[in-house]
Amino acid sequence: MEIGQVCIKTKGREAGRKVIIISELKNGKVLIDGEKIKRKECNIIHLFPLKQKLKVGKEIKHEELIKLLKK
Repeated sequence: MEIGQVCIKTKGREAGRKVIIISELKNGKVLIDGEKIKRKECNIIHLFPLKQKLKVGKEIKHEELIKLLKK
């Protein structure tokens, strides 16, 4: 999985929602953000990757990210 990868969360209360990987962390975890989801870390085994990728960085704001997801 790469930064900017669009995924679907498969576990937890956010299951079924689209998220974007913002950055890679240690121990198989990534930082995610998405619609109706706060920016937080998530284990990569709880994500289903889609073919869609977006150009994002750590400094992207939540509102900008939502606009990208809706396109």
